[in-house]
Amino acid sequence: MPETGVSRAQHTDISNAAAEPVTGESTGAGPAATAAARRTALLVTLVLGGLTALPPLSMDMYLPALPAVTDALHAPAATVQLTLTACLAGMALGQVVVGPMSDRWGRRRPLLIGMAVYVLATAICVFAPTAELLIGFRLLQGLAGAAGIVIARAVVRDMYDGVEMAKFFSTLMLISGVAPIVAPLIGGQVLRFTDWRGIFAVLTVVGAVLTLVVWKWLHETLPPEERHTGGIGEALRTMRGLLGDRVFTGYMIAGSLAFAALFAYVSASPFVVQEIYGASPQTFSLLFGINSIGLITVGQINGRLLVGRISLDKALGFGLGVIVLAAVALLLMTSGVFGEVGLVPVAAGLFVLMSAMGLAMPNTNAQALMRTKHAAGSASALLGTSSFLIGAVASPLVGIAGEETAVPMAVVQVVCAVGAMVCFLGLCRPWQRQS
Repeated sequence: MPETGVSRAQHTDISNAAAEPVTGESTGAGPAATAAARRTALLVTLVLGGLTALPPLSMDMYLPALPAVTDALHAPAATVQLTLTACLAGMALGQVVVGPMSDRWGRRRPLLIGMAVYVLATAICVFAPTAELLIGFRLLQGLAGAAGIVIARAVVRDMYDGVEMAKFFSTLMLISGVAPIVAPLIGGQVLRFTDWRGIFAVLTVVGAVLTLVVWKWLHETLPPEERHTGGIGEALRTMRGLLGDRVFTGYMIAGSLAFAALFAYVSASPFVVQEIYGASPQTFSLLFGINSIGLITVGQINGRLLVGRISLDKALGFGLGVIVLAAVALLLMTSGVFGEVGLVPVAAGLFVLMSAMGLAMPNTNAQALMRTKHAAGSASALLGTSSFLIGAVASPLVGIAGEETAVPMAVVQVVCAVGAMVCFLGLCRPWQRQS
């Protein structure tokens, strides 16, 4: 039987209450201990949710400002989109470093260092005088912000296993999913009172607050006896062993390609919605928020209704299939097969694509991490690095034909969605295993 999340928490020192199972009846624990354990679980969920919300917050608050940054820094749209690519690439590369570090030195120390550097880098972005310098500072911001992403996933693996881990990832998606809803709305409102630099000022404050929360409430989850003592050589051997696992690699690449399809939307949608279809920044923020609600809702259906009733692979396969269909529909609409279409049909296609990510993203992470009990940091690093690197490649491709067409966005989404399905079927081969 897979371990429950609470039974794994008995090996951590999040707090004294975390050592007690949530179900007091199973062990004879009293109501007070049960309540304390539940409070601790809720607190940890909120902290980890904040860490996983920070990357979309960093990206999505900035999205309504992309056209304004293009004008203010006198740079072409393709160059300004590189500020997104740089942040993604930094998050990808940073995870390769931080993941193995957290397996060796624990989760807390690398996380606090990374968060402190993130705050500094974001503050520097406020004063960037050129697009080139902004790209450089965004790269540093991504490198530092990687600590929160990779360590949050590793902490989940420290505490949970099996179905409980899949449920927790869906819960985490609910919390972190609030960021894509709120972030563009905040960004659009900030632009009413200041310019794009004010967005980075707000992000600096958010990062500082989250750093203080982590320092005060998130304690170590990896006991010293479970840490790796080797150096770079051992870390590389561990990663090589993980990549040698065909099934793990299949889930990793499938999840990364699905993320790239999502990020193609994230990168292109400000120009598609505002420049091609003439919507205001506030309308764009509203549509982005609706799409994020779809992702969150499906993620909660996955965690609360599907997990434990049907196999994770069935839910994942269905989600990838819907993503493929939505991407193909978007390509047909944007290429003129159905004639001139307005914003509403395109927005509907994007809503379906985004919503299906609620099945793809938590289940690829859960299935991959369930195979990596003793190297959660390195496995989390590989999952994150692959996602962000492929997303960073997809980002500039969506603007390759300029700002007047959405066809490149749809083409990237179709290629990534079909590739994800091929990897899932060809490498994971779910029909050969029981999920």
